[in-house]
Amino acid sequence: MTSVAADSLGHTVRVAEIIAETADASSLVIEVPAELAARFAYRPGQFLTVRIPSDRTGSVARCYSIASSPSTDDRIKMTIKRTADGYGSNWLCDNITAGDDVHVLPPSGTFTPHSLDGDFRLFAAGSGITPVMSILKTVLASATGRVSLYYANRDRDSIIFDAELADLSEKFSDRLTVEHRLESETGLPTPDSLTRFADTGQDGTVFVCGPAPFMAMVKETLTSIGYDRHHIHIEEFRSLDGDPFAPITQVTATDGAGSSTVDVTLDGDTHTLSWPADATLIDVMVNAGIDAPYSCREGECGSCACTLVEGTVDPGVTDALDPDDVADGYILGCQAKPTSPTLRIEF
Repeated sequence: MTSVAADSLGHTVRVAEIIAETADASSLVIEVPAELAARFAYRPGQFLTVRIPSDRTGSVARCYSIASSPSTDDRIKMTIKRTADGYGSNWLCDNITAGDDVHVLPPSGTFTPHSLDGDFRLFAAGSGITPVMSILKTVLASATGRVSLYYANRDRDSIIFDAELADLSEKFSDRLTVEHRLESETGLPTPDSLTRFADTGQDGTVFVCGPAPFMAMVKETLTSIGYDRHHIHIEEFRSLDGDPFAPITQVTATDGAGSSTVDVTLDGDTHTLSWPADATLIDVMVNAGIDAPYSCREGECGSCACTLVEGTVDPGVTDALDPDDVADGYILGCQAKPTSPTLRIEF
């Protein structure tokens, strides 16, 4: 496979407003130019990848969830909570003001409902509320199901979107239930408290976001009381080591390397592509002009997760997939390389 350089990825957008959510969390309201509106259309629960200047490496990339809803909000709102040693979160909170530009990749991520029908059981801790809030608002505005939220925080002052949740609870009093779990008042979340909250919702769709121990506790508790693990969706972010804004390698020739044939189904359309043995699926799709879903390109975020329906691959790094995902046939398009003559993959 030979390659040539391509243009750097991402787009520059303007920060229209900064909203102080709590003492250590702020939201950036993004103004997207009209010509990029289609490119920045998003689904509830997705995130933006932001390029942040760094004296040491030139730049670093960080992912921050979208808290706005495509059903109710005209502009994208991305929420950032400071962490003690978080370079990206502290830099954005300390340096970005209204009117500044930021360089971002289009919305991405798979932590989003396939359907808004039915009831939703949502679990969040701390800043994990951000993508959950987007899902909650979208379901209430665009569907008819009930929504229940279990939200854990240190204390009352650390509740992100506290006033907005109160307003929504009043507006949708017949459909929305919010249970705050405050460490300062009732202690940390426990399996018993999760069970009491969830033991009547086994037929609902579940979304969970927060620190890893919290998410593991929620999943273990729910499966122990009868929830289908396939209906439990877990979100998690890792710091990115590479540069997802760097150009994608252009696949121009196989140069003797073996190629496979792959049928890729994305958004209802099937594309038949030649897939060189030394290229990743995302490289092949992007070079074919397909708007492939990806973000980190390191196997860390799960945005490019897809199902291997037929054929075999070298899966590469699969840190974003848990063992259940792998058992169900999921692979990562930014990592997988073909090891069989023909393959069939669905996004």
